Amino acid sequence: MNKTLLAIDIGSSNITAVIARNNLDYKINILGTGTYKSDGINKGAISNIELASKSIKEAVSIARKNTTEQIESTVVSVSGAYTKGLRSSGSVNVPNGLITENEINQVLQMALYNATIIPEYEVVHVVPIFFKIDDSADVENPLNMNGSRLEVSVYIVTAKKTALTNIKSAFKMANLTVNNFVLDSYATAISILDEQQRKFGATVINLGATTTEFACYKGSSLIYNGFIPVGSNHITNDLSVMLHTPPIAAEKIKTEYGDLLKSDEELANKKVRTPRIGDEKNSSEVSLEYIQTIIHARVEEVLTLVRNNLKKSGIHESLGTGIVITGGMSKLIGIKELATLIFDNLPVKISNPVNIKNGYMSFDDPKMATIVGLLLYSLETNRNFELDSNKNLIKKRKIVEQAATKTQAENYSESIAAADIQKTVLNGKDKGVSDENDSSKLLPKLTKKDKNTGVKRLWNAITEWF
Repeated sequence: MNKTLLAIDIGSSNITAVIARNNLDYKINILGTGTYKSDGINKGAISNIELASKSIKEAVSIARKNTTEQIESTVVSVSGAYTKGLRSSGSVNVPNGLITENEINQVLQMALYNATIIPEYEVVHVVPIFFKIDDSADVENPLNMNGSRLEVSVYIVTAKKTALTNIKSAFKMANLTVNNFVLDSYATAISILDEQQRKFGATVINLGATTTEFACYKGSSLIYNGFIPVGSNHITNDLSVMLHTPPIAAEKIKTEYGDLLKSDEELANKKVRTPRIGDEKNSSEVSLEYIQTIIHARVEEVLTLVRNNLKKSGIHESLGTGIVITGGMSKLIGIKELATLIFDNLPVKISNPVNIKNGYMSFDDPKMATIVGLLLYSLETNRNFELDSNKNLIKKRKIVEQAATKTQAENYSESIAAADIQKTVLNGKDKGVSDENDSSKLLPKLTKKDKNTGVKRLWNAITEWF
């Protein structure tokens, strides 16, 4: 069913709300967008429900100004700050020998049942890593295949119940109901990775304002996710403390002079004048080399923490196509080169999300990766099977709906073609044929001789078209 969706990315610096739905061709149609500064949110978690609710309400209010559509479903991003991932597996018998969506749902539910979920945590995703039919090799999509037994290996994402309850409470205060949760880094990966990267494996690192989240893909499936409570705002804070300058001035220095590629020779003897905290009328000169050292140290720390986390989890050996970096900090000059060194010369790419064309805002920005992922997760018709945060099966709607659309289009084309041929025959009929009946409703009766003539004229008419 085509519902009007409200997607909300609860970011550390901004809350982004987008109202959208699928059009008749099942493409995503953006109806309204809104962005508002995040308040009451600290490192991805809600620290003040009242302030967070106000920010959410403001962002949604801005988005609603552009549309009168009633919101029917709401999907919200969940920070990796309070999530845990685990593996599980399950198997079911296939009584009729043909695997349907029912068997896929059953085997995923069985894998969830077999998992050891911590009581204080709630399930957000049950993502299949691979399926097996009888004793076959790994199968990506078992739908409509034949077999007597279906097995699955899954990656389960869980989140703290209290954290999810706080998000629901903030939305309730804003007169909104949360229908579905999506892991932040998972949404980012959906919007960033192409088909080849998903298949052969890649890790997406989202460098946000106060958090760094990452998700690992292999075989077109999520296999690991992680979180580090450090982001680009920490660079600003470091500059502010070390240079004794106000945060606003430190942020300006970061954006204007942040460059990890400049050599010591280029930085030598170059000074930057900065205001001082508590005495902004006066300023002091600071070496550009010193500024770059501060920035470099923090960025290197973040990337090193991610690398160590991946090595500890054992994922580092199966990164496939390499590292993909996005988020606000990815705009920093030289971060690609630094990441290449830290990740042992693995391929590193800086990417923006899929740019969904609309008349409200550009999604061709690394800061938009998560919100684009939420839209694709909820409205993309050709998604992989998985259980969502309500433990419902996400189905491949494209298989059914587009097939039906195609059949209708083919039938329509055939009827139009038949009508055109009939019109051609009528317009090109022989003069000796009786015209007593209504020619718009009934083809004239032709003699054997006239039939040959009519076919010849029809062939000539068709030849003229082409």
